[in-house]
Amino acid sequence: MEDLNPYNIARMQFNRSAEHLKLDPGLREILRRPKRSLIVSIPTRMDDGSIRVFEGFRVQHSIARGPAKGGIRYHPGVTLDEVKALAAWMTWKCAVVNIPYGGAKGGVICDPKQMSRSEIERMTRRFASEISFLIGPDRDIPAPDVYTDPQVMAWIMDTYSMGVGYSSPGVVTGKPIEIGGSEGRAEATGRGAQLVIREGAKALGMPTAGARAAIQGFGNAGSVVAKLLARDGWKIVAVTDSRGGVYNPKGLAVDALLEYKSRTGSVSGYPEADSLDNRKILELDCELLVPAALENQITLENAGRVKARIVAEAANGPTTPGADDVLFRNGVFVLPDILCNAGGVTVSYFEWVQDLQAFFWDEGIINEHLERIMVKAFREVHAVAKERSLDMRQAAGILAVGRVAEAQRIRGLWP
Repeated sequence: MEDLNPYNIARMQFNRSAEHLKLDPGLREILRRPKRSLIVSIPTRMDDGSIRVFEGFRVQHSIARGPAKGGIRYHPGVTLDEVKALAAWMTWKCAVVNIPYGGAKGGVICDPKQMSRSEIERMTRRFASEISFLIGPDRDIPAPDVYTDPQVMAWIMDTYSMGVGYSSPGVVTGKPIEIGGSEGRAEATGRGAQLVIREGAKALGMPTAGARAAIQGFGNAGSVVAKLLARDGWKIVAVTDSRGGVYNPKGLAVDALLEYKSRTGSVSGYPEADSLDNRKILELDCELLVPAALENQITLENAGRVKARIVAEAANGPTTPGADDVLFRNGVFVLPDILCNAGGVTVSYFEWVQDLQAFFWDEGIINEHLERIMVKAFREVHAVAKERSLDMRQAAGILAVGRVAEAQRIRGLWP
């Protein structure tokens, strides 16, 4: 049976890259495990006056190339192994786009859909205080992830600032513009994916006008990808979220679908389409599949039924190593997560730089810099893939692991 533990998958991917690089055994030992893993207890007063204790994690995988960077997710399925994997993927993601960060990730085991906004605030502030000795603008900078948003980042920034005695906007990214957030950050992950998809289609010589796209996950990343792809001429034929999905072979009106989801909480039941579930969308007859939800969606079990020409990973870890091999054999062009969804951390880097300088850029400059970085990263990864006759994930891993390993080698060990 295929191993679906995300940390084991991340280590397997790392091992493949290390083998191609013939990496020194000592460097392999350093880079295959996280530098720090913190588990915290988060006692929180609920609205009814009772006390509930949540469990949270913050993992720093590497700081060889700069401060640790990575989101915080709130989800009932969060595990320490998942957070370790996500932290490792952040290390490689930052290296692929060549920004001066290491990788980190955080998570709290909770169901925010069953909590009030005030309960989420109290839990967030307690979590921030528990991890405050690890985070900071010069050491570890959190950001939003699954079921966290700019308001959650504002609470973390405020809690940290109260502890140090002065405002520290650079401690988090993805926060509201009013307190040091960046123009263009909300759309950055989706925009970065759109740019990589555009380059991928060009590399394949594939026309995109009228080409069919299916998007699994219609949250921040997925909905932005859908809007931007539609503007590029793609026909969005299917979309799903955690409660269901919709399919219309003639194409979905993305703006109308967004308005419907905003009003009802889900795309499920949208009247201009047929219903569809999260598993079936992966096997639709289409040119582009965008997994923008959670890990382990394309596995050995269903990889052979994927019909898309391009799979663009707007989510983290949606494809298992076994599925990667099947997709590559079948001629599916996978745009891996550490490249495809790196637009978010890239604009987070821009936000951090702006906070440290107290000098802010307009959205046009942000998007121009983002496009330059994403296009350059795609071309570098694609060059490695062609040179070595590898899939894009292995090529991205070789590029990323090589950069982090070289930084670690140059820094050396002390004492």
